[in-house]
Amino acid sequence: MEYVTLTRMIEKMKLDNLTPEIDIKGIRITQPDINRPALQIAGYFEHFDATRLQIVGFVEYTYMESMSDERKREIYDELLRGDVPAIVFCREMMPDPIFMQAALTHKVPVLSTKKTTSSFMAEVIRWLNVKLAPCISVHGVLVDVYGEGVLITGESGIGKSEAALELIKRGHRLVTDDVVELRKVSDDTLIGSAPDVTKHLIELRGIGIVDVKALFGVSAVKDTQGIDMVIRLEEWDKEKEYDRLGLEENYTEYLGNKIVCHNIPIRPGRNLAVICESAAINHRQKKMGYNAAQELYTRVQNSLARKREEDDE
Repeated sequence: MEYVTLTRMIEKMKLDNLTPEIDIKGIRITQPDINRPALQIAGYFEHFDATRLQIVGFVEYTYMESMSDERKREIYDELLRGDVPAIVFCREMMPDPIFMQAALTHKVPVLSTKKTTSSFMAEVIRWLNVKLAPCISVHGVLVDVYGEGVLITGESGIGKSEAALELIKRGHRLVTDDVVELRKVSDDTLIGSAPDVTKHLIELRGIGIVDVKALFGVSAVKDTQGIDMVIRLEEWDKEKEYDRLGLEENYTEYLGNKIVCHNIPIRPGRNLAVICESAAINHRQKKMGYNAAQELYTRVQNSLARKREEDDE
């Protein structure tokens, strides 16, 4: 199961820990969703998911301040009894002593942030969705070509890393070589990144391991990149029919998301880097509304229509 440690979230979101007495090293966040415990503070605990990060905003805080001390003890004890990973108070609001005592009793960390509730919620949800997204590892090379995330796949030894190196020499950026970690951030977005072990490294047969960041500079590498298209390299098969027009898109699927896929046959003399660049530019052009294959089809249809009109005359 994917998880994020509470310590890492505190560092990333720049939160203040109001309960340093509690050991937070072993606390993990496993849910990308968060909860504002307004109904729970009002006394309704049905369907309460205690495993979510709890965020207290101004409305919840003012209601908590209006409760009697006896009611506070009752509600706080029920709220903090479950597996709550942490409670965050926004706008630097300070919880009352009764709440702090209940948090220490149940060993629930209490955190604070200067940000408003809406901005903090949006930021933490976006970050948790990326970190806790479904993840798989695929064999391939991920390169940023003209802003398009191009995932180059194919059998081992077919020339993926060599094509990526040529693209790097032409000014494009490497994300990862050999192992690509794909995360499903949303139903239409896949984010690719490199494992920490192989980050910025590329393996070339006959040469060995090459540090792209050290050789070509920081402008030649990138940490993450959205997957916009897949280029699958394969050996040339003269018996196989290859797409020569591109009127219909082919797709491949990762984690339920469909990605445009081009099967590129390999033969001596074919410059893979130029082919990848052209495919990336063409894909970008299609997203902007222009399809060269459709334009050719329209021209042919218009030409045939004119010829029929001339024959009729």
